[in-house]
Amino acid sequence: MRTSFVFSEVVTGLRRNVTMTIAMILTTAISLFLLGVGLLVVNMVGKMQDDYLGKLEVAVMLTNDISVNDKDCTQQPCSSLRSQLETTSGVETVVYENRDKGFERFKKVFESQPELAKLARPEAIPAMFRVKLEDAERSDVIVQAFTGKAGVKKVDDQREDLDRLFGFLNGVRDAALALALLQAFAALMLISNTIQVSAFTRRTEVGIMRLVGATRWYTQLPFLIEAVVAGVIGAVASIGLLVVTKMFLLNRVLGELFQANIIPEVSMVEILFLSPILVGVAIAISALTGYVTLRLYVRL
Repeated sequence: MRTSFVFSEVVTGLRRNVTMTIAMILTTAISLFLLGVGLLVVNMVGKMQDDYLGKLEVAVMLTNDISVNDKDCTQQPCSSLRSQLETTSGVETVVYENRDKGFERFKKVFESQPELAKLARPEAIPAMFRVKLEDAERSDVIVQAFTGKAGVKKVDDQREDLDRLFGFLNGVRDAALALALLQAFAALMLISNTIQVSAFTRRTEVGIMRLVGATRWYTQLPFLIEAVVAGVIGAVASIGLLVVTKMFLLNRVLGELFQANIIPEVSMVEILFLSPILVGVAIAISALTGYVTLRLYVRL
């Protein structure tokens, strides 16, 4: 097999159908970009779950009279509430945080936002018990047992807030993957149509090659390589889009959340690790679609 001839045919095919080739590359790039976004979100949610579930607490916020008059939780009903929490099944630790300590923690959490810290006052921060559970999934036990008790203003289950955040991120993931599937279908149709058009425009040359003894595989190979080349270029473009999105969108919009460790940062290493997966998917889809198209719709 003459390799130079095969590759010259590939270049010729890409040049003859340049508009369809560009459309195929762009569609492939967008579908793989959306697939990459979905996979990055999956990885982000996984890291957040591992990180946050180990830190989740239930905050039992106390009424204003306790916050003002019982800084050490030595009086009733505060001391009684502490004893009940400590003896509740599944509770790992109970930490009492008075108003002053709560205000200091508030300033530390929002130290990157000094304007908000200046507006806040200690009187707005209630005393509370910070309860860590052996199993964060059983936080509803504390909520049900202590909501409405004397001295309790509110029971704040952090898992509910985390579930809402995970729900939003999972929604972004599902939307990205659904759009990726839709774009992938469009890319498949473009690959198939491009191969058919390319084969039709070169039907005379291919017919002559078959007459002089060229095998069917030899005449089909250039069309397969055309599809794979376009797919690889689309994959490279999708990786570039991921890098640009990380540098110029995520870092600007979510930079403060990354720095505060609220959301794990998407690193270049993750994109680099994802790159061969996207290229592999592009090669597999392009080659498979090209092969099926040639076997079913094109007679060479």
